[in-house]
Amino acid sequence: MNQTSLQRRSFITGAAAACTSVMLAPAHEGKSEDGANQWTGPTRYPDPRVISLDERFDRCKLGNTSVQRLYYNPRALWHEGCAWNSVGRYLVFSDVPADCLYRWIEDDDRVTVFRKPSGNANGNTFDYSGRLLTCQHGPRQVIRHEHDGSTQVIADRFNGKRLNSPNDIVVHRGDQSIWFTDPGYGIRKNYTGTPTESELPESVYRVDAQTGTITKVTDDIGTPNGLCFSPDLTKLYVADTGDGAHTIRVWDVDNGRLKNGRDFTSLKMDGFDKAGKADGIRADMNGNIWSTAGWVGEGYDGVHIFAPNGDRIGQIVLPEVCANLCFGGIKRNRLFMAASQSLYALYTEAIGTP
Repeated sequence: MNQTSLQRRSFITGAAAACTSVMLAPAHEGKSEDGANQWTGPTRYPDPRVISLDERFDRCKLGNTSVQRLYYNPRALWHEGCAWNSVGRYLVFSDVPADCLYRWIEDDDRVTVFRKPSGNANGNTFDYSGRLLTCQHGPRQVIRHEHDGSTQVIADRFNGKRLNSPNDIVVHRGDQSIWFTDPGYGIRKNYTGTPTESELPESVYRVDAQTGTITKVTDDIGTPNGLCFSPDLTKLYVADTGDGAHTIRVWDVDNGRLKNGRDFTSLKMDGFDKAGKADGIRADMNGNIWSTAGWVGEGYDGVHIFAPNGDRIGQIVLPEVCANLCFGGIKRNRLFMAASQSLYALYTEAIGTP
C-alpha cells in the first residue's frame, strides 16, 4: 500500500471515530412518538458529521450549523420517500412496511399521520400544480392526490401487464411529464407488498402529461431505484441497487427519450472493504448529486455528495441507513433525510433543483 492510500485510510478512520463520538451527544432534541427525547446535547461547530473530501464541497457547507434529528420513532420500520410542500411548509415521508404516510410540519415541528393505509407508499413528489404523486408497492401503481381529496391512478400497467412496484418518482420541470422507477421490491416479500411473479422487466417509465401515455424509457439497468434530473434537464440519473451493483447511472435526455446510458459514479469507497448502495438521489443547482448511501456501517452510511464529473466530494454521516432525501425550506437549502427510524435535516449552502 502506498503512502497516499495509508493517509486516505487514516483520514477515513479518524473521521468515522469522530462521528461515532459525537453521536453519543448529538446536536438536536428530536421528538419521538412516545415522547422520549433523542439525540440531546450540543455539538461543537463545525459539525464533524459533515465531512469535506474535496475543496469543491466546501462551498456547499455551513460551518455554524449541525445535522438535526427532527423526529425519531422506535416503532418505525423503514422511512422513505420524503417530499417538500412549499405552500404548506411541510414534508411528506413514508414508512413503507407500516403502510403509512407521515407529515412533518415546519411551523411547530409536529409529525402527524397523513395517509393510513397508504398502499405501502414508497416514493413521493409534488407536481407543479401542488398535487402529491405517490408510488405504491401494495396495489403496484402510481397515484396522484387531487386538490379535492380524491386520488387518480396515473400508471398501473404497461402494454397490458401489471407494473412490479413503482418506487421513486420525479416530475420534469419543462413538459410536466412524470418519470418513475419500477423495481421488484414490493413483489419479492410480504414486508412491503405481496410476493408474486413479475410480469415486466425492472425499468424506468415516463408518463406524458398531456395524453397520459406511458413509455418505457430504459430497462438497461439492474434494479432502478432513486432518480433525478440535472439542473438543466439534459441528464437523468438513476441509482442501481441490483445484485452486485454499486453505481449511479446517467443518460442524456433527448425529447422525452434516453440515450448514451453509462455509469456516473461508484458507491465503492476507499478505506471500506464493503461497497455500499445508493437509493434516493437529488441534484443541486451546481449539478452536484446528493445520494443516500448505506449498508456498510459507521463512517459510511448517510449521504454522499458527488461532483458533476462523478468525484465523491463530501459526506454526511448518520447513525442509521438513509433511504431517501430531498431539498426543501423557503430557499430550498435545507436537506431532509429519511432514515430507518428517524428524520434528519441539515442546512446547506447548496440550493436544490426545483
